[in-house]
Amino acid sequence: MASLQAAKRALRAQLKQRIAALSEVEKARQSQAVTRKLLSHSRYKAAQRVAVFLNMSDEIQTGDILNDIFQQGKACFIPRYLPRSNHMDMVRLRSKEEIQQLPVTSWNIRQPGDTDGREDALSTGGLDLVLVPGLGFDKEGNRLGRGKGYYDTFFERYRSQLDSKPYTVALSFQEQVCDSIPVTEHDIAIDEILCAGDLTVLEH
Repeated sequence: MASLQAAKRALRAQLKQRIAALSEVEKARQSQAVTRKLLSHSRYKAAQRVAVFLNMSDEIQTGDILNDIFQQGKACFIPRYLPRSNHMDMVRLRSKEEIQQLPVTSWNIRQPGDTDGREDALSTGGLDLVLVPGLGFDKEGNRLGRGKGYYDTFFERYRSQLDSKPYTVALSFQEQVCDSIPVTEHDIAIDEILCAGDLTVLEH
């Protein structure tokens, strides 16, 4: 287990360097390509309840996806992470304009406060589609996150509460796709990965 954690740490450092080498223009270009793929995807078109992350500077930009979710009249959910824990809820966002009023976290991303009484996706019927961030992905659908376990823990809770799982799509720069990601039994594979290049993920 210790060697696995060391392998994950080394790969995280390598991937952070790869992403840091991308120019803002290139990040925007790849983000636009991934957004086009997603918006034409049958799973996205059919989904009525979609969870999407508010991106950090080293992630695929999700602003245009958020715009489209609201234009299409879908229900939009975003993560609310509890600090110093691995607990994350997906809570309802009512409009794109609301984002600017959300408090900024220590990670410099906006998220709803703990006490603002938002609809929780798990309490109101679950989700059709979850768009997932991460540092690295492989063609088996394995994902390397930032080490906190928020998404893995959320999907475990989803499965135990709703006895099902939503369809999961990772949004990735080409530089984040690896030959192989080291995983444990707690790491939950992603159904599909979208990046600017060609990538086929094996079905699970």
